[in-house]
Amino acid sequence: MPVFYFLFVIILVILDQLLKLYISGNIPLGSFHNFIPGVLSIANIRNDGAAWSMLEGQRLFFIVVTLVAIIVLCYLIYKSKFQDKLYVFSLLLLLSGTIGNGIDRLINSYVTDMFALDFINFPIFNLADSYITVGVILLICSLLFTSAGEEK
Repeated sequence: MPVFYFLFVIILVILDQLLKLYISGNIPLGSFHNFIPGVLSIANIRNDGAAWSMLEGQRLFFIVVTLVAIIVLCYLIYKSKFQDKLYVFSLLLLLSGTIGNGIDRLINSYVTDMFALDFINFPIFNLADSYITVGVILLICSLLFTSAGEEK
């Protein structure tokens, strides 16, 4: 993996972890604070499940899935030979988010979530979740509209 890609993942994971530390240390657990009224609140929520608290308390399952996902993503990045930049970028985002949430689950047994969308019933999420969401969207775009989706 080119050094830039490795550094990119490290920087994104560090940003995710620093934000989670800041939230945990500065916002009382379970509280919500308006950030953009009617749009976004900042919270400090512990989630030991997935979105909407699905599979709550299944720490071992999430750790195993995380390890498998990291291996698969690293393999796909390596296999891509870095030819399709959008494809690789999407995989790097997925890898960063997976590692970020994986660290939380391994160390804390839960993930710290902090972003609450006030205008819709949507799970509270964190920066790593954002990386994963954007990564999935870009991966779909890459597979639909670039050479990454073509057989070689």
